Amino acid sequence: MPLKSYGVLIARVVATRREGAANTPHYQIHLTDDQGAHYRAAINVKSQEEPSQLLYLVDDDFRHPLTASLESLPSGWNALPDGPGGSGLDFVRGNLFDPAAVRELPPDREGPGNDLADLFDQHVSRALADPQARLYVFGERWGPEPAVKDKVFGFLPGNGVHDVHMNQGNSGRFQGDNGVWQDGGLLIRFPGAERWVGVFLAFQSQAWHTDDVTGAPLDGSGGGGRPTGGAEPVRVVAALVNPRGPAPEAESVILLNASPDPVDLTGWRIADAVKRGCPVPPGPLAPGATLTVPVAEPVQLGNKGGSITLLDGAGRKVHGVAYTKDQAAREGWTIAF
Repeated sequence: MPLKSYGVLIARVVATRREGAANTPHYQIHLTDDQGAHYRAAINVKSQEEPSQLLYLVDDDFRHPLTASLESLPSGWNALPDGPGGSGLDFVRGNLFDPAAVRELPPDREGPGNDLADLFDQHVSRALADPQARLYVFGERWGPEPAVKDKVFGFLPGNGVHDVHMNQGNSGRFQGDNGVWQDGGLLIRFPGAERWVGVFLAFQSQAWHTDDVTGAPLDGSGGGGRPTGGAEPVRVVAALVNPRGPAPEAESVILLNASPDPVDLTGWRIADAVKRGCPVPPGPLAPGATLTVPVAEPVQLGNKGGSITLLDGAGRKVHGVAYTKDQAAREGWTIAF
């Protein structure tokens, strides 16, 4: 069952608070929107299940077509619809980052710059110091609670966002939170610098291959740590998304077999941002070889930004990339990933 109230809070930072080494410590952020409403973002820095250290990734220059859709949303809470093509996060399907780049970090450790709370201090404090900066907090909303003061910052009514982490691939007691296109995360927009920062969290117990409908772990894809890098035998390395000439354009995607063995691509597909698919030419791809895949209907690689996902014969994601409107603007140029 997916989260009951998924969306994104857009607000500015008022204050922060670190919690100690309790069973479920959080990094707490006090925020206000442009209408004066108060919120608290409760961000997990420790898992209730072993291993307790969370996986994290910080992108100091986050570039993704998602940000264009977020800029048009109003300040405050925005409920987000399910499915691809919108403004929701999905760590598996949205091609937001390379899962192999995530790392473990303890919740709280003596000394500077060596735990998750330090990491949040570093980035959120910059937003606190910049009156133009805005946080985009993805997760599940609670409240408003008219008769309940916020337990951390004391404002009334109580109101906020939690589950600011990956919300799929769970098993056991947390499997009820599974869903697709409902992952939590934190984006920080610095308009003066025209820059976004992305902070993404996941639990080591979560699986990274999940069902496209339920978000539940696929058979044999249980958690147990971070994804390993270099495991994808075939990768998307380039794409021609804006060829010269009038529509319909001859778009194409270039694949590379980085492994030392041939890979049979029979049944494999390329999918676009809204998960329309077209087949990859069947047969073996030799070690070190590249293959140019003509993009066929109904797949569309839009010139305003998009994503490209490579799926194997079982429908599992092998690799994925995203590109922005700026990258697609140069007609006839191939984008290298």
